[in-house]
Amino acid sequence: MSALFLHPAFWLFAGVLVVFANRRRMPGVPVGVIVALGALLALVRGVEGTLETTVAGFRLVWFHADRLSLLFALVFAIVALLGFLYGSHRMRAGETVAALLYAGSAIATVLAGDWITFFVFWEAMALSSLALIWQGGTAGARRAGMRYLLVHATGGALLFAGIALHLAGGGETSLGALASDAPPFWLILGAVAINAAIPPLHAWLTDAYPEASTSGSVFLSAFTTKTAVYALLRLFPGTEILVPLGAAMALYGVVFAVIENDIRRLLGYHIVSQVGYMVAAVGIGTPLALNGASSHAFSHILYKALLFMGAGAAIEATGLRRLSDLGGISRQMRFAVAMYAVGALSISGAPLFNGFISKSMIVSAAGEEHLLWTELLLVLAAVGTFLSVGLKLPWFAFFGERRAVAVRPLPTNLLAAMGIGGGLCLLYGLFPNLLYSRLPYLATYAPYTLDHVVSTAQLLLATGFVFYLARKTLTPSPGLALDSDWLYRIPLARMVSATTRALAGVGPVVRTLRGEAVTRLDAAARRLAAPGAPPRRRESFAFRASIGWTVLFAAVAVVITWIMVWLRNPG
Repeated sequence: MSALFLHPAFWLFAGVLVVFANRRRMPGVPVGVIVALGALLALVRGVEGTLETTVAGFRLVWFHADRLSLLFALVFAIVALLGFLYGSHRMRAGETVAALLYAGSAIATVLAGDWITFFVFWEAMALSSLALIWQGGTAGARRAGMRYLLVHATGGALLFAGIALHLAGGGETSLGALASDAPPFWLILGAVAINAAIPPLHAWLTDAYPEASTSGSVFLSAFTTKTAVYALLRLFPGTEILVPLGAAMALYGVVFAVIENDIRRLLGYHIVSQVGYMVAAVGIGTPLALNGASSHAFSHILYKALLFMGAGAAIEATGLRRLSDLGGISRQMRFAVAMYAVGALSISGAPLFNGFISKSMIVSAAGEEHLLWTELLLVLAAVGTFLSVGLKLPWFAFFGERRAVAVRPLPTNLLAAMGIGGGLCLLYGLFPNLLYSRLPYLATYAPYTLDHVVSTAQLLLATGFVFYLARKTLTPSPGLALDSDWLYRIPLARMVSATTRALAGVGPVVRTLRGEAVTRLDAAARRLAAPGAPPRRRESFAFRASIGWTVLFAAVAVVITWIMVWLRNPG
């Protein structure tokens, strides 16, 4: 390796220094575009190798590039470039610094070759993503950020404990698959599961990502959960418990997406769902499945960034973020709507788009291993994905009933970023070998078979027909959809509040906790419990609606799936 080699993440970290040095004389975003491009060019060649140093007796492998790590680092650099271009009209120095640190830490994490380096950048990624959420600048962003901090602090503690036990027990300092009969295995798996947003450890994602700025959400959609997928691929391939967890995760996300009203929260649930495919594939553990997880992570990062750009475009143009407030705005933002459609068809696995060449690898891997229920749940999740992201969101946000909504023109840089993102989704869908040639494992797969194309088209057409019949029933309404986190957020907040009040009455030692201090702690606990203390009537309505729509969706999905099975095998 050349002595002049520069770590790709160092481009982004150097950008932080440039922004600080010039924050009063120049905007930070052009710096972000330039350094992200530099990181991308450093990764395009795909040079494999290792760079290390020794510090205080510890061997630190701060650059370990193989096919797996280079694949993730490459797509991280691509989406960082798109994110900075997308936000160049509005990002200030603080948000730019947070995004540079976040993207750089994500790239450094997947290129780390030892446990210590991996942990340092894993935690740097958590802190910089928290700063990016807080750059949303609203009270909701601050509250969601605090909850995000508590969750990821717990994950960091689990990861630290697992690594410490692993190294203390004489384990290898280099990253590699862990023995499942040892305590570090479960501690580290728990930490990775939090970052992967495996339910019920997922609510930090759908809670916080919608509260960031429109450009901040693009970055957030790409890095944290996908570094967790990388960690699963690196450390836990073939771990069987991940198969049912991933399959349930895929269906869980789409169920809540179908009933969600906030457009970015809806897309957040689909991060949970799509990562579920990858988690299940890691658990299956065959070369085809692991290639499927890797390729689907690559595809997902591109089309999910594009979808968040489309949602952000609607927010930028109207100032609104709920489906019940939007509608009939497609004529004023046709190009943005067209690019959103590319992302929607990609996530739905439509032929000619990148999701088609990656998602089907995972479903095929489940079929090859005779995992019937896993295959069925993943197909049901595909139905719900197209129903919510491909049909419900664009219909009620961009088309449908026209409302009195003022639509502002969108900046050119925003449209350019969407155009590039849409082009990449099409490029990899039309020429799958561009992606397959970079996959880490030896496995062959041909996505464009007649059977696969026809069955996918049938599934999408049947789902579209169901949506047409049920579109009035699916009309979004204002309300708060309750997720599983409410089962522990409210009791935890009440416990904190009760504890502080009890301590205040113990005696002179804690007497200072009375008065203003107790009031502040109690108020903080209440903020931890809910973003706005919604009225009980709205909660109960949303809870009933959640159950009703879940049952309806499951019934429709099962009917569609059995129709598809019968069409393929009528005998």
